[in-house]
Amino acid sequence: MIYKPKRIGAVIVICLISVPLSIFLTLILLPFWNWIESTFQIESVGHSGPAEWCYLACYVILIICTYSVWVAIINRKDK
Repeated sequence: MIYKPKRIGAVIVICLISVPLSIFLTLILLPFWNWIESTFQIESVGHSGPAEWCYLACYVILIICTYSVWVAIINRKDK
């Protein structure tokens, strides 16, 4: 894949759009984080909501999924 300014800008946009989406996803997954805490004894939910690592995990997973779909679309168009 050739790096073009247009594609670099798209990666930056993907990263920026993923921030609010990952916050929303983390809050939606609150029952899952409670299950993680009760099952594995990993501190994931405090009195103020999910722990920081929960937000980071959702952000990283969302970035990986979004980027993978984007690369698949780009590769399909380049053929």
